[in-house]
Amino acid sequence: MTLPLVIIPARLASSRLPNKPLADIAGSPMIVHVLSAAQAANIGRVIVAAADQAIYDVVRHAGGEAVLTPPELPSGSDRVWHAVQQVDAQGTHELIINLQGDLPTFPPEHLQTLVGLMANPIYDLGTLVAPITTETEKHTDSVVKVACDFAANQSHTLGLYFSRAPLPWGAGPFWHHVGVYCWRQQALQHFVSLPESGLEQREKLEQLRALEAGMHIGCAPIPLAPFGVDTPKDLERARQILSETNKQ
Repeated sequence: MTLPLVIIPARLASSRLPNKPLADIAGSPMIVHVLSAAQAANIGRVIVAAADQAIYDVVRHAGGEAVLTPPELPSGSDRVWHAVQQVDAQGTHELIINLQGDLPTFPPEHLQTLVGLMANPIYDLGTLVAPITTETEKHTDSVVKVACDFAANQSHTLGLYFSRAPLPWGAGPFWHHVGVYCWRQQALQHFVSLPESGLEQREKLEQLRALEAGMHIGCAPIPLAPFGVDTPKDLERARQILSETNKQ
């Protein structure tokens, strides 16, 4: 198997925090922190799929690799696939990782966990889940929950459904979906060719399109959900975290 191809989609047009990929965090733009984390994982080539020239320029100035993608593409998955077509037209990379560009504190070892998950051929794509530890997290709409079950010492399992509502019913653990994906390249190509599905439109979760199309999504557990930046308050928290990290 060839090394995975890591693609980081990024765009400036965020409704809640405009220009967030370029926001300064501890002396570097946020997108550069994510790029550095992906490179530190040492699992393969890392490319930023930039919807804007400014992001492309910042990444190139930092010594990273970037490609420009049309700003009108509807989703990060579409940006990832557009980048793949530019840099791997021959389809030599079996695995394509979609790492979100708003995870500046993302632990590199989680990408290694994701790649390990895909050693099981049953999975068309893989993702990460973390335990939900509070009632607030459990009932927050922006925290996506996954219906999955891990038997004792099981390192991966199928994700059966994703929802913004708490699920499944009954006593037991709840799992927080971490929106980082590892696709088999053929599965990603098929996925972006499909129209939005009914449940995808209802829940506003594109992974439901994959499930409704009959794809198998593998889930691997990690101890803690990585911190994402969506609001000005999140940005200040990220600045504090990384400033303290740099002092250590």
